[in-house]
Order: sequence, then structure tokens, then C-alpha cells
Amino acid sequence: MNINVLAIDIAKNVFQLCAVDQNGKILKEKKVTRAKLIETVNAWSPAKIAMEACGSANYWSREFESRDIEVNLISPQYVKPFVKGNKNDKQDARAIAEAVQRPSMNFVSAKTVEQQDMQSLLRIREGYLEMRTKICNQIRGLLAEYGIIVAKGVNNLRNQLPSIFDSKVGNGLTARMKGYLEMQYTLLLTLDEKIDMADIEIKQLAKENDNCRRIQAIEGVGEITAVAIVSHIGNGSAFKNGRHLSAYLGLVPKQQSSGNKQQLLGISKRGDKHIRKLLVHGGRSVVRVAEKKNDQRSCWVKRIKNERGTNKANVAVANKNARIILAMLKSGEEYRKAA
Repeated sequence: MNINVLAIDIAKNVFQLCAVDQNGKILKEKKVTRAKLIETVNAWSPAKIAMEACGSANYWSREFESRDIEVNLISPQYVKPFVKGNKNDKQDARAIAEAVQRPSMNFVSAKTVEQQDMQSLLRIREGYLEMRTKICNQIRGLLAEYGIIVAKGVNNLRNQLPSIFDSKVGNGLTARMKGYLEMQYTLLLTLDEKIDMADIEIKQLAKENDNCRRIQAIEGVGEITAVAIVSHIGNGSAFKNGRHLSAYLGLVPKQQSSGNKQQLLGISKRGDKHIRKLLVHGGRSVVRVAEKKNDQRSCWVKRIKNERGTNKANVAVANKNARIILAMLKSGEEYRKAA
């Protein structure tokens, strides 16, 4: 068989294969187990492999590329329109084979092991933050049932809890309830320690990686933002220009245009919401301190803020930072401030 494209619908244990020739004609379809996948791919010898950019796609991409096979990863949202009839593994594999042959299709670059390490650390840290927020809200809710109100903020809760569950303090709480609060306080301190350890590791990664080090020079881009962006887009080779990255991150206006009528709405909020959140928060810090500066960038920020408001200025700075970041990653240059 002269297989041009082998589409693989990847899963945990069972994989659906669909092999097509240069004309898009289906040559062979087969369902294989995880243990037999590499063996089957070697036997079929495809010129190209196509997969959805979903769970474990980066691992399989590296495995196939190590065998000198070209791999194309497609975003699942671009595969869905090609699914015919009811959704099942066979139809999904056929849809992948159909989508990869489109000349205008956009592909996702596979992540390296280093990028996955960075992304894993960020997700672990984000999980710790969510757990800490959940525990703080739970403690506040439980205390409110006893008539004890603690001000918002994890620092206020952390500082007031020891005096609340102190056995010598009479505040209407039973000894048993005070013991429960002490357990939650210990868990809260443990999570604080884990978050601090993750922050130290992120700082070390941002210092060791050259791309992270260079883009931190941009106003509004810190260590966490730098590590998040490099872990997600690498050297930026998958993007044509800065606007392509901004659109990918959902920092450009959504359109509802037809004919000669152009209508722009709010930002599309597509792509990775974590990176978009970090860039917008970084833009907010730039807007906040712009009033104290008179350089060209600060004057531009102040003009946008006065004409369109603070929120739009925050997004505008985030958009500009995304474009600058891609230019720096693709060129390898250091950050240069506006003259």
C-alpha cells in the first residue's frame, strides 16, 4: 500500500487508524491496541501521520518523529466539521484524514519534553491555588454559621484562624469544632508551602531558559507569564506573525461582518485562557503605573486609557505584549524599548 496519510484517533488503550492515498481514497481501516500501535505504524510505513492535538498527542508525535515520519497535529475544533453522521472512533479517524488534506488547515506544533515539564509545573501550581481558595471559602462558610465573620483575603484568614481555634478563647465554638478548624489551618499552611516551592521552581526555570529570560524584559511580563508562554508556543515557529498569536490567544475583536458592513465586538477569548489571563493582568500593572511615566509606551497607554477606558487599555497592552513576544522568540533578539 502506498499510504500518504495515516489518521489516528488516539485514546488511552484503543486507537482507530484510517489510511488514505494521495487522492484521499481510504485504503485501510483498523482498530489496534496501545501495545500494537507502533508495530502497526512500522508495518504500514505511512508518509505522514495526522492526529488531533489532545491528550498524549505530544508523546506520540515525538515517538513517530523519532522514526522519521512527518506528524501533523490538528486542533479538535477544526476536525469536528468533517465528522459525518454519528460520532464514533471510525468517523473521527476519517474526519482527521479529511481535515489534514485541506491546504488551508492550521496545525499545532508538538511540545518538547522541556515544554511539558514547564506546563506540568504551572498546572500543579494552579491546582494548589484552586485548592487553597476552596479551603478558605469553606472555612469562612463554616465560621459564618457560628456567627464569626473573617475579612476577605487569604492573609486575613491565615492570621485570624489561630486565635479563633485557640482553646482559651471563648467565641461560641465547641472544642470539637476548634479541632476541625486547626486541621484545616494545618492544610492551609501545607498548601502555602507547596505554592512557595512551585514559585521557587518557576523562578529557576525562568532564569535557566534563554527565551524566558529575554521576554521578561518586557513591561508586564513576569516569570510565571514567561514560563507559561514558552511552555505553550516554544520558539513561536508555528505562528506567521504577531497578530496570528494574538488571535490564537483571543486578544483580538470578535467579528460579525457581512458584505460592506464591518462589525467588531469584544475580544474573542479563544485559545489558552490561562495565558490570556496572565497577559491581561500584566497589562493591568502597566496601565496602573503609566501615569507616573512619560516615555513613548506610557504615553500610548495613557492615550488608550483616556479614549477607551481602563479595561480596553489593559487588553491593548496584553495584545501588544503578545506581538512583541512572538517577534523576540522568532528573531532571538533582546527587548528594545521604543525610542
